[in-house]
Amino acid sequence: PRQYAGRDNCEGRISMAARIITVAQQKGGAGKTTLAAHLAIAWQMAGETVAVVDIDPQGSLGQWFGLRDRSVGEAGPALTVASITGWRAGNEIERLARDHSLIVIDSPPHAETEAKMAIRLAGLVVTPVQPSPLDLWATRPTVDIARAERVPIMLVLNRVPSRNPLKEEVERILADLGAPVARARLGNRSALSASMIDGRSVMEAAPESLAAREVARLARELRAAVVVKR
Repeated sequence: PRQYAGRDNCEGRISMAARIITVAQQKGGAGKTTLAAHLAIAWQMAGETVAVVDIDPQGSLGQWFGLRDRSVGEAGPALTVASITGWRAGNEIERLARDHSLIVIDSPPHAETEAKMAIRLAGLVVTPVQPSPLDLWATRPTVDIARAERVPIMLVLNRVPSRNPLKEEVERILADLGAPVARARLGNRSALSASMIDGRSVMEAAPESLAAREVARLARELRAAVVVKR
């Protein structure tokens, strides 16, 4: 993938037609970066021209795509990858929107200001959440930011166990949050993280697996939900 680097402050809105999806979750450890990587590859494999923008100062997604570039190279779907934070991020996203059909932004956790900026640019906020009361309660700040910025949000249940004894409690909290929940969900599949060790997605490493089918279903649903901003 083509790599860009920089650091500054993400301001403004995209004034042109663009499909921009921000993966945001104020709580760490929810699987945000793993989800962003798999969705980006799934959309590229589905025929989109995808740019990934990593504005998380930890740079985990950018590092993974660097590994992917070295291990997979031209054998995998070509992606444009930008690792940039600060005010230049907005300009970079607008530039990438001219040449790509879909932009994926991986936003930082525990950074309300930068999370707001990334959400403000989006046509859809995707928030991974594990189906436990503690994780669901911790999701409320992300939902509140999206509402304040008037940006559509979709919660994605991630690492869902085959049996959840707290099913009724989880459903009650989800209803209380009042945010749409994706019909497609990701199970507690070790194949998702295992595929990333050598820079691949599960759709490449195990295309016939249940995990790959779950990612494909989720990618289709989210792509249909994103609002084109003008």
